[in-house]
Amino acid sequence: MDKLIVSVQNSRVKEWAQLLDKKGRDRQGKYIIEGVHLVQEAFASNADVETVVYCADRAISREIEELLSRDVEKVGVSEEVLARCTDTKTPQNVFAVMRKPQMKTERLTKLKNELIVVVDGVQDPGNLGTIIRSADAVGADAVLLGKGTADLYNPKTVRSTMGSLFHLPVIEGDLQEWLPLARDKGAQIVVSSTRKSRSLYEADFRQPTWLVVGNEGQGISPQVEAWATDRVVIPMPGKAESLNVAMATTVILFEAMRQRQI
Repeated sequence: MDKLIVSVQNSRVKEWAQLLDKKGRDRQGKYIIEGVHLVQEAFASNADVETVVYCADRAISREIEELLSRDVEKVGVSEEVLARCTDTKTPQNVFAVMRKPQMKTERLTKLKNELIVVVDGVQDPGNLGTIIRSADAVGADAVLLGKGTADLYNPKTVRSTMGSLFHLPVIEGDLQEWLPLARDKGAQIVVSSTRKSRSLYEADFRQPTWLVVGNEGQGISPQVEAWATDRVVIPMPGKAESLNVAMATTVILFEAMRQRQI
């Protein structure tokens, strides 16, 4: 029989609620995903699901019945508990508590003709999630998150990935360590920049490529840009001043995919 928790004062509820905050996620080594789609994607990708939590006050849909048939802990909760442990204003009636994966940056050195997206200080969780989703869409090998970047496990980031965080390695690392290693092993370091740049469509993405994108307001930090072997800009003949970092990254990644498929 599934467990049932109705009080927001329950100790487990307090632990789950702490996962809405980065300190709580870091301390527990866990995070929360909300909604049927994300929980389905987690199971489909063999991600480390600890507990499925559903609202016992609502009707149970066929999709949730399928999730509750999985061999993991299931806990029913009240509407009050659901609201306490979720980030959205109108929460869906299921969420899951996930264990953070142990990602090893060493795996990046073993890739061949890789396409890696390097994120330097992107602070908006929605932008970060969209970048990860685009990297997944084009078949990139990994996403590397540098210091100052939004937390991967922020609920807004997780939602914006639409499950793509389960499909490819997303690794946190020191860019000052990994970019020179990438250059030493023959990869090009391409930065999205307006300074001394050539058109995106003149670049060659068929070789091993680490694409670096930067902060929404400040762009790529000078320390990171110093490792660049190429700088590209997206031609914009219209009157728009710029694209946001997630849109710009998507444009570049799809050009890289086009070249690699020829």
